[in-house]
Amino acid sequence: MVRFTAAVGIVLIVLGVGAYALSGAASVTALIPAFVGLPMLGCAALARSAAGRKPGLLVALGIAVLGALGSAMNVLKIGDAIAGTAERPAAVWVSTVMFVLLVGYVVVAGRDQLKSRSTSAG
Repeated sequence: MVRFTAAVGIVLIVLGVGAYALSGAASVTALIPAFVGLPMLGCAALARSAAGRKPGLLVALGIAVLGALGSAMNVLKIGDAIAGTAERPAAVWVSTVMFVLLVGYVVVAGRDQLKSRSTSAG
């Protein structure tokens, strides 16, 4: 799970920096995926130690939930982006990619947390 957390963090950082560069550095908001990915990468680094594994992964899970909720607003505009009528189509696409990554992370991490609880409880 630590490697998966690091991978998602790195992908989000690349997504944010790429969006920022491709937008001509017009707005810092293009870096939002990187602002979510960087603390997730930090959580993965914390989770490499035995003592930091559980808190690091739980904080990463919380960050992923908040990031998914924050990006959901633009995801609702995906129909407009597909139709070509969105006001900021690049932001909609980047938010959608971020949302899909984070929801996938939440599902995998949530299952991992439930699995670890059931094996430690029994």
